[in-house]
Amino acid sequence: MELLDRYLQAVKFWLPKEQQDDIVAELSEDIRSQIEEQEGELGRKLNSAEMASILKRHGRPLLVANRYLPQQFLIGPVLFPIYKLVLKIVILCYLIPWLLVWVGLMSFDPAYRATHSVSDDLISSWGSVWITSFMAIGIVTAVFAVLERAQTKPAFLENWDPVKLPAVRDVRQIPRFSSVMGVAANVLFLAWWVKGKWSLTVFDQSGVRIVVAPIWQSFFWAILVLCLAVIVLFSVNLVRPQWTRLRAGIQLALDCTGSAVFCWVLKAHILAEISAPNLSAGRAAEIVDAINTNMARSFPFAVAACVLIVALADVGRLYRIRATRAPLAQGLAVIALLAVAVAAAGSCTLR
Repeated sequence: MELLDRYLQAVKFWLPKEQQDDIVAELSEDIRSQIEEQEGELGRKLNSAEMASILKRHGRPLLVANRYLPQQFLIGPVLFPIYKLVLKIVILCYLIPWLLVWVGLMSFDPAYRATHSVSDDLISSWGSVWITSFMAIGIVTAVFAVLERAQTKPAFLENWDPVKLPAVRDVRQIPRFSSVMGVAANVLFLAWWVKGKWSLTVFDQSGVRIVVAPIWQSFFWAILVLCLAVIVLFSVNLVRPQWTRLRAGIQLALDCTGSAVFCWVLKAHILAEISAPNLSAGRAAEIVDAINTNMARSFPFAVAACVLIVALADVGRLYRIRATRAPLAQGLAVIALLAVAVAAAGSCTLR
C-alpha cells in the first residue's frame, strides 16, 4: 500500500488545510474498496502495475484535489492551487521582508527615524510598496488568467505515472547524514574558535593588526556555549533520529539565541582598532567608525532575515510534528515574539 500512501500524500498537498484529513480519509476508503474488490476477483494481492492502473484511473493528484475545491471565475480549479502557491511565494519573498526591515529601521536606527516620520512613510514608502505588491500580484494573476482562457490542458496533467510519485515523507525523521555533518562541522568550528578567537587581537599579520572591543570576550563565550549545545543536540539526533517536540523546541531556542547573538554583535561596535603600514591614525579611526556604523545599520535587515529563517525552519518544524495544528493567531504570535526577542538583544547594547 506504499504507492497508495504516496498518492494520498500528493493529493493532500493541494487540498485546503482545514479539509485535508476528511477528504483524504474519504478518498482513501474509496480507493481501498476498489483495491479489495479487484483483489477478491483475482484471488491475490495486486502488484505494483495493477495498483498504479487503479490510481491512474482516479486521475492526477492535482486534478483529484481540484474536485473538492470551490469553483473560481477568473482562474479555474485546475490552475487555482498553483496560482495560490505562487502568490504565497511572492508575498513571502517581498512584502513580509520589506515590512520587517521597515519596522526594524523605525525602531532601532535613530538616523533613519529622524529623517522618516511614520506618517511620511505611510504615504510615500508604504505607497510604493503597495503599488509594487499589487503589480506583482497583478502580473501573476494575469498570467494565470491567460492560461485559463487558453482552454488547453497541459500535457503534464495527462501524461503522468503514479510510480514516479515521491515517497511518503516522515516529518519526524532526521537524516543521519545531516546529523553527522552537523557534528563534524561544529567540532571543526569549535576547534578553530577556541584556538584563535579568545584574544582581542583577531588578526596580526604582515603589519596589519585588527583589535576588537572587550565585549568580544562575552561574544566569544556565547558562541562557545552555543556551539557545544548544538554538538550535543546533533549527537542525540544521530543516536535517535526522530524529532520530538522537546528536541524541536531546543533547536528553536538555540537558533533564536544564535540569531540574538549575531544581531547583538552588529550593534555592539565590536571593532576597536585597525593599524597597517602607511595608514595614519586618523584614517584608521575613520575606517573603524565606518565599519561599526554600517554594521549597526544592517541590524534591521539581520533581524528580518533571522525571524524569517527561524519562523520557516524551526517554528514550521514544530507545527509539522504536532498532533494538532495550532491556530493562525498563535503562529503569528510566536513569530512576533521571535522578532521581539531578537531585536531586544540588539537594542540592549545601546544602553
